[in-house]
Amino acid sequence: MYSSPLLPREKVFRDPVHNYIHVEHKVILDLINTTEFQRLRRIKQLGTSSFTFHGAEHTRFTHSLGVYELTRQICDNFKHNYPTKEPGDGLWDDDANRLVALCAALLHDIGHGAYSHTFEHIFGTNHEHITTEILTSPETEVNQVLRGIAPDFPEQVASVIAHTYPNPQVVQMISSQIDADRMDYLLRDAYNTGTKYGLFDVTRILRVMRPYAQGIAFESDGMHAVEDYIICRFQMYQQVYFHPVSRGMEVVLQHLLQRAKFLYEHHQLGELTPTLLVPFFENDFTLHDYLNLDDGVLNTYFIYWREDPDDTLRDLAHRFLDRKPFKSVTYSQETRGLIPKMRDLISQAGFDKDYYAALNDSYDLPYDAYDPSSKEPKTQIEIMAEDGSLRELSTLSMLVAAIAGRSTGDERFYFPKEMLTKTDGGLFTPIYQEFQSYIHNGAIAAPQGRKDTTDADV
Repeated sequence: MYSSPLLPREKVFRDPVHNYIHVEHKVILDLINTTEFQRLRRIKQLGTSSFTFHGAEHTRFTHSLGVYELTRQICDNFKHNYPTKEPGDGLWDDDANRLVALCAALLHDIGHGAYSHTFEHIFGTNHEHITTEILTSPETEVNQVLRGIAPDFPEQVASVIAHTYPNPQVVQMISSQIDADRMDYLLRDAYNTGTKYGLFDVTRILRVMRPYAQGIAFESDGMHAVEDYIICRFQMYQQVYFHPVSRGMEVVLQHLLQRAKFLYEHHQLGELTPTLLVPFFENDFTLHDYLNLDDGVLNTYFIYWREDPDDTLRDLAHRFLDRKPFKSVTYSQETRGLIPKMRDLISQAGFDKDYYAALNDSYDLPYDAYDPSSKEPKTQIEIMAEDGSLRELSTLSMLVAAIAGRSTGDERFYFPKEMLTKTDGGLFTPIYQEFQSYIHNGAIAAPQGRKDTTDADV
């Protein structure tokens, strides 16, 4: 069992989603005040989505506090309503698990880097592995705070992130198909993007959650609140997380970093040496190097690169900083064969097709019933009847059954907006006309039921 001294007086953080975030343990406040956790203030939660939804300026810091708060409420519910009576009864042992759960919830995203997912793709980093390293490395303030509880406490918290902690209830609080992480980011992202898709009855869901021997279940009289959560999650992915303009800006960012890396490797980068990025260009970085980066550091380099002698780097920096997203059209396996022709036309128009054309796909599985034969079987959502029997959610909900196991999303081909320029004459008119003919003739097109994003940014 692990314990932490209580603060002389409870600390609260005002939060636009949860109203108050309550901190009573000294270790939680100490972790919030570490250098590594404060860095999360400088990393946006939604990355390039702020170019589409201008309110999406919230950070990994605010999200992490929110996940902590929801986990605290879950622990309180379990402690008051389902306390363990004897070993092995499958109920909640608060003394043994609360502090581990709270610390894991707070720190679950601490390994995210600058423009996290795009950066990971270019430089091969892994935020989950880095989270574990931050927790267990004696070099970090986070590790020092955790070791103040017990020598093995950092490893215990890290095991929750790695899904190896012996109590599945704690693991499922932080990582499952309905957990504190997902519930907070849906509510928080909906609030900050100004959308309504992510709004669901979180109070009711927290109320009907209950522990059992194999993890967490939901009482049957709260099933419709859980069902609503699944539908809201589905809508948020389709309308916010997979928005084609956000992805278009992500493609620009990806190619901008790729071009900078290429120029550095070929000793062609301008006079400014991006000192903090050099370890990543050389694939020889330390945890300290990683923690020195945030969104602001990258943006500062981008500002310098907007004046770089290299035409491509300079143009891509301008497109990213000044919000000039690549346009896109969807494609399928039947129309994929047209893409090489379109890439060639982009090249003929004077653009380097390695940096001005890209394929991008985004897919999500809104809900997946447990399949032990799958490569990575997910923890299914269990509904508990009054007699204690369990049934998987999609067997009870027609709505959830309709989307269970069905991947949703699309594949897109991205290109410069200039390829859609309508010209009355000039050298490149045939190039543009042929390029546009593939789109306007319906060979490749924006998806039905959605505004054609080749004609408008939002």
